[in-house]
Parts: sequence; C-alpha cells; structure tokens
Amino acid sequence: MNNILIVIDMQNDFVDGSLGTKEAQAIVQKVVDRINKAKEEHWRIYYTQDTHYDDYLDTQEGKKLPVEHCVYGTDGYNLNREVSNAMNCYEDLHKYTKNTFGCIDLAEDLCFEAQDAGTEHLMNIELIGLCTDICVVSNAMLLKAFIPEATVSVNASCCAGVTPEKHEAALKTMESCQINII
Repeated sequence: MNNILIVIDMQNDFVDGSLGTKEAQAIVQKVVDRINKAKEEHWRIYYTQDTHYDDYLDTQEGKKLPVEHCVYGTDGYNLNREVSNAMNCYEDLHKYTKNTFGCIDLAEDLCFEAQDAGTEHLMNIELIGLCTDICVVSNAMLLKAFIPEATVSVNASCCAGVTPEKHEAALKTMESCQINII
C-alpha cells in the first residue's frame, strides 16, 4: 500500500491568528500525534500552506472573505510551531503552496505518480488539517476526482471547520462523494 498523509494549512492564522478558532487550537496535538504515527509507519507526508500576498483584499477571495490571512512572510503564514516541529527533519516530506482552496499541483502530481506506476488502486490518502469546510473538502474532492480509484479519507478528529456545524456539514458532503470519514 502507498500510504500518504496530507496536512492541510496548519498555519498560525488558521489556528490562533486572524481566522483561528478554539476548535482549531484543540486539534493541534491530535495533528502532531497523527504526523508522528505516520512517520513511525513510514508514510509519505505532504503539506499545504495557504499563500496570499499584499493584494489579498483585491482578490475575489479577499472580497468575499475580507480578513487578511496567511500573507507570505508574516507569522500568520508560518506553520503552527508544534506541527512544524513534528514534521521537522522528516525526509519524506513534500511542501505545496497554494493561493486558493484546493491544490491542483498536489492532485496532479499524485495522479501522474499513480498512473505512471499503475498503482492508483493501491494509494491510501488521508487528509487532516484546516478548515474542514473550505480547504480540506476542496483538496479531498480534487484528489477523488484526479485519482478516483485511490482510497481517500479524512480524519475528522484531526480537522476543524470555521464552525462546528460547517465541519459536520463538510464531513457529510465528503462522505456522499465516497470519501471515507475516519
């Protein structure tokens, strides 16, 4: 089995910064524990960082969500310290920056890898991170669309949404699209 853990946007602004929530803060240790378990089991670990610039408020997203966050070069852009420490020095770690909710480059790379090796049905992809109802759901859907025979799962205990209600709604939506909720 080709096991892959994807850590979505565990950045300061989403944990305890401009868009942080108590639910996001509550999952940090669970995320760290899941990363450590994945390292012990020799999973490949990928992570994304939401990446905006000084013109964020002029973008379509900025107009609909007028809260500056994850601006490149700020502390809010950085990964949460505990999460970063857990991933530090892991040799099978892959970083992706993205300026929108889903990371097309990540989905394409994993898709091409699976197609080249003929192992799409052996891919086991687990997503954790923030926010369940925005970036986690977007990336889970992209991965399911790009690699339909892969097992795509979302670890609900290692995710938090903008609100608890939106977290639950996103989990139900993903489950309807044949994404495993664990």
